[in-house]
Amino acid sequence: MQDFVDVGMVKEIWRYPVKSMAGEPLEEAGIYWYGIDGDRRAAFVRSDNHSAFPWLTARQVPDLVRYRPWYTAADARQSPVMVQTPHGRALPLDSPELQTELAQAYGHAVSLIRIGRGIYDTLPVSVMSVATAQALAAAVDFLLDYRRFRQNIIIKTFDGRPFAEESWVGAVIAVGEVHFRLNQQIERCQMINVDPDTAVRDTRVLKWVAQTRANCVGVAATPETVGVLRRGDIVRLRPSR
Repeated sequence: MQDFVDVGMVKEIWRYPVKSMAGEPLEEAGIYWYGIDGDRRAAFVRSDNHSAFPWLTARQVPDLVRYRPWYTAADARQSPVMVQTPHGRALPLDSPELQTELAQAYGHAVSLIRIGRGIYDTLPVSVMSVATAQALAAAVDFLLDYRRFRQNIIIKTFDGRPFAEESWVGAVIAVGEVHFRLNQQIERCQMINVDPDTAVRDTRVLKWVAQTRANCVGVAATPETVGVLRRGDIVRLRPSR
């Protein structure tokens, strides 16, 4: 570990049991080759879409971010999932009632799919710094919660430099028991316009990111080891060579 440099600490850990629904904050997370245990293991599929991206997301139904799924048992691999709707009902993820409600909101039939290794747009783990979120909020001139970026690991960097994580692409970070390779920046879409609490869209967010950040915010990563990640863990960087 002598060639690693301390660059920050883990402020928050998030997983998203159902693609495009709200996330769960975690005190610790099991990290496997396919990412955080229980992250993005289910999604709803649009019956009227046969493209390579058939998922129902907040781009079609913004209110989807207000549905709050959770695992009912500690082992996410074996656990049922419940979902609290925006109206306060608690429904099983695979219930006909939930499927009907989402289909009505979308305007077409939807179906549930589960994939054990996760349903990711790019790579299985995503990283972002607190300083980056703060810089974005200042740029668009309103309070901007980093949950709208749906990152797994939020890092409080020691130097407080915005977008520092983008300069780490190609490098390895050691966090707790786990090493991650930071592979690439994350290209953004309309999802970042959606407020995670109200589902209200504000196009200033994506517009600013597209015009000033080459449409990218945050970094996508892959685990190089497995283990446990905990909130408060020190983040150590080994620069690329």
